[in-house]
Amino acid sequence: MNENGLVDSIAKVTQYLTFMLEDEVFALDISQVREVLEYTKSTKVPRTPEYMIGVINLRGSVVPVVDMRNKFALSPMAISVDTCIIILEIKIEGDEAVIGALVDSVREVIELAPDQMEPPPKIGSKLNTEYIKNMGKINGEFIIILDVDRVFSIDELSTVNAITSAQSDEAKAVIEI
Repeated sequence: MNENGLVDSIAKVTQYLTFMLEDEVFALDISQVREVLEYTKSTKVPRTPEYMIGVINLRGSVVPVVDMRNKFALSPMAISVDTCIIILEIKIEGDEAVIGALVDSVREVIELAPDQMEPPPKIGSKLNTEYIKNMGKINGEFIIILDVDRVFSIDELSTVNAITSAQSDEAKAVIEI
């Protein structure tokens, strides 16, 4: 309470990393972003979902990379100088996974207060709205704020964990030879 006996309202401002897919601006909670990498060619892994373009070596760790355009059923991406891989930490049912998200480009880190957010639309969205945490609005522009932990299903994360484990075992076997 302040000196007038009124409760001060503290607006929780959250930082988001914004990125582009086609002509849409998306955002991820910065707390789940580990780093942003320039595009690097990935190694394709057989029998993985179509949206999983392969794996990359990130300082000795195997990291699966997902084409976010493919994941959201958008038109295929042409790799450009702006293409990036956002390295994310995802938690589902207590398990943590590191995954790369291939995006058209990364824009900037923004701050959004609760009064700059609206609930996701109920209809008319190209995306499955269960992936959308909120719609942010800044300078008259809408930003789709993704719920990263819901973008990938438990089955998909099981595939990621299987790939990571298999690749790690193969890497250890090669090192031992």
